Amino acid sequence: MSESIEAMESLAHQLHSALEAADLSSFSHLLDPGVRWGAPDARVPSCRNRDQVLAWYERGRESGTRADVTETVVLGDKILVELSVRGPRGADTPGGVAPRWQVLTVRGGLIVDIVGFDNRSDAVARAGVTSA
Repeated sequence: MSESIEAMESLAHQLHSALEAADLSSFSHLLDPGVRWGAPDARVPSCRNRDQVLAWYERGRESGTRADVTETVVLGDKILVELSVRGPRGADTPGGVAPRWQVLTVRGGLIVDIVGFDNRSDAVARAGVTSA
């Protein structure tokens, strides 16, 4: 059963706020306990549950990496998130800024899958639309 557009928009707003504030407690409430996170073509996801996803974000924060949410777009049962990532591992040069995208799949009101991308066109294709 697909999520209502109102529920998806509300979740996207909560997600934007949690990521922008680097509030892992608020972010944690949006994640399914079995959420998976990884690269688009990874045979085995980097993270296979909520605790691992939160630990990954925490390690980034501890290393000085920061992200500004520049856009969230609801696309059916997915949310496309554009981030402006800065910090030691956020871009090709230390302290640089790099755009990154994530496609989050939602089921039962919770995020069940997160896939990270280096370019928008691949992220939009993963979200299953021709443009966003």
